[in-house]
Amino acid sequence: MNEGIIFNNRILDITFIAWFLAQFYKVLETIFVEKGFNLKRFFETGGMPSSHSSTVSCLTTCIGIVYGTNTPYFAIAIVFSGITMYDAAGIRRAAGKQARVVNRMVEELAQRLGQRFNDEKKLKELLGHTPFEVLIGAILGVIIAFLFKDYLI
Repeated sequence: MNEGIIFNNRILDITFIAWFLAQFYKVLETIFVEKGFNLKRFFETGGMPSSHSSTVSCLTTCIGIVYGTNTPYFAIAIVFSGITMYDAAGIRRAAGKQARVVNRMVEELAQRLGQRFNDEKKLKELLGHTPFEVLIGAILGVIIAFLFKDYLI
């Protein structure tokens, strides 16, 4: 396989593009939906689409294209992708829900004590993804891999 442009590895190049596009979409979403520019969204987790899913599904698809689906490389990538996407929609999402509850509890306690709750001390609530966000991220990753198929081979 020829060397890539960005990471000296074509599979990593395309995987990076899938991650970048998923994260860039989150910035665009803040511009068009929230009517504001929030560059922090580019570096944050959570939201639509799942960049975790787009990254691992693109990586897995690229490996399948280059090495075939009957190889140990593809098997490792499939298992890695499954664990990552399950975690994004399961464990990390649950942690975000728990953070939301804890933040509300602390805020209510602060109000009862006559104090102001410092927003900077809030736990991060947008950690994981809904199953739909994971699905859309996975579809994005597969599409990107196939769009750059000729670059891979």
